[in-house]
Amino acid sequence: MENNRILLVEDDNSLGYLLSEYLSMKNFQLEWVTNGAEALGILNQKAFDLIIMDVMMPEMNGFTLASKVKDEFPSIPFIFLTARSLKIDVLKGFSLGAVDYLKKPIEEEELVVRIEALLSRLHQGDKENVQGPHQIGAYLFNSKNQHLQYGDTMITLTSRESELLLFLWRNKNQLSLHKDILIKIWGKNDYFNRKSLNVFISHLRKYLKHDPSISIENVHNKGFILKLQE
Repeated sequence: MENNRILLVEDDNSLGYLLSEYLSMKNFQLEWVTNGAEALGILNQKAFDLIIMDVMMPEMNGFTLASKVKDEFPSIPFIFLTARSLKIDVLKGFSLGAVDYLKKPIEEEELVVRIEALLSRLHQGDKENVQGPHQIGAYLFNSKNQHLQYGDTMITLTSRESELLLFLWRNKNQLSLHKDILIKIWGKNDYFNRKSLNVFISHLRKYLKHDPSISIENVHNKGFILKLQE
């Protein structure tokens, strides 16, 4: 399994240190923060495959953080790891969109098994969803082999061009925010990656220019929309 990127949000320094060390030993790329505000800040800058969060934290509790994650970063799955074990708390956690609700204390080995099973299931679902081919106007797009076909013309895309086109296609006729594109594909939202994004958008516009019903529109300082006329 690839080195999955995990954000741990835990205000208990002893437990946070123990989990961050153990998960890192198990080849996860882990970042540990101690409160919800820090978590939201780093989520705006870096890509993660999973968030593990406590419920009882100062300033912003885990339920409030989960609600914000669900609104602002809906593609990132999250689980709760908490001492709050009442049925009402568990039900609230799942109602907020958690993919699992784990109760403290938990054995480190069990936590790893649960994480690996969860990520494996999520990755398998992603693979099934991107196989294609997808119809984009007069084009046929196959993200698996990175091919974009127009009539008898076959264009071979780079990995990043294919990822970007797939992201835009999944959100067709809707605004894809700069932040979301950069974090998901480039792994970091910063000035230089945004410049790179603009270059790749130019590439895709060039490839798609043969069908006038397709356009990639720029929404100033916000993002891009892949527009497909019905």
